Amino acid sequence: MSFERIMVVGAGAWGSALANVIARAGRTVTLAARDSTAAAAIRKRRESPRLPGCRIDERVRIIALSDGPGPHDAILLAVPSQQLRGAAAAIAPWLRSGTPVVGCAKGIEQGSRKFMTEAIAESAPAAVPAILSGPSFACDVARGMPTAVTLAVNNESVAAALVAALGSATLRPYHTTDVRGVEIGGAAKNILAIAAGIVSGRGMGASAGAALITRSFAELVRFGTAFGARAETLTGLSGLGDLVLTCSSPQSRNFSLGVGLGKGQSPAAARKAAALAEGLFTAPVLVEMANARGVEMPIAAAVAAILDERLSIDAAIESLLTRPFRAEG
Repeated sequence: MSFERIMVVGAGAWGSALANVIARAGRTVTLAARDSTAAAAIRKRRESPRLPGCRIDERVRIIALSDGPGPHDAILLAVPSQQLRGAAAAIAPWLRSGTPVVGCAKGIEQGSRKFMTEAIAESAPAAVPAILSGPSFACDVARGMPTAVTLAVNNESVAAALVAALGSATLRPYHTTDVRGVEIGGAAKNILAIAAGIVSGRGMGASAGAALITRSFAELVRFGTAFGARAETLTGLSGLGDLVLTCSSPQSRNFSLGVGLGKGQSPAAARKAAALAEGLFTAPVLVEMANARGVEMPIAAAVAAILDERLSIDAAIESLLTRPFRAEG
């Protein structure tokens, strides 16, 4: 099983970074922008406006998605979670049966409550759905900084072959068949990172930050367990690893959103400033799903309430700090 010709759909920061690192691994890479005008501009400058200062490798072919499919052995959808279904539908008419389609977004679809691989399966029935997630910033990947991620496909042979095709000395993918576990880690950590940002923005101290991350991980594990995720996935790169990164760096859009809220920015202003923060869209959906299964997630619920302006930050902090004492777990 060989995946030599890779298409990356979405010429934003993450798509451009992935195209670069896969081209450096020796694969034939096509980067497809969803807008023809954007494709022309990126092709001319060899740079995505979402990733300024990072030149797109000359070996990467840049096209508009409407230009036509061409021969591809695997396709990566590097678009926001709420746009992934549309991107999958766009490639569906020319997708060869059995082609892996890898979702690279970390979220849950609003309305349907579908995970990314479910949206791919429904919109592109010929695809073999997969998910790529883990502790990674686009600028690090684009510049060739060492990064480790997780790639999940239900078929272990396909997963191993994709890892061999996409991996390199700087991008180290590990493979698993625990698709749901990888998706849950990526989706849940974004909401919990907003909470970590609020703690940082409020200047509540390093001890509070460590406690927040630890209790957030407990919530992620409870949610993951309820939806069938494996323990080793939740404690791995796409779970604990991604949570630690996203909860501790201003490079994270979700953490930065939380910092703004913690410093007194209104939820409306914070939403406008961090429109690409996936946690904004995933928070209400994840809390609904948790409530439906009786999963206790007080931190995630507080974040959702703050974003919806149903709860002030002071009231949220007070409610969390005055919860009954209990055994750890």
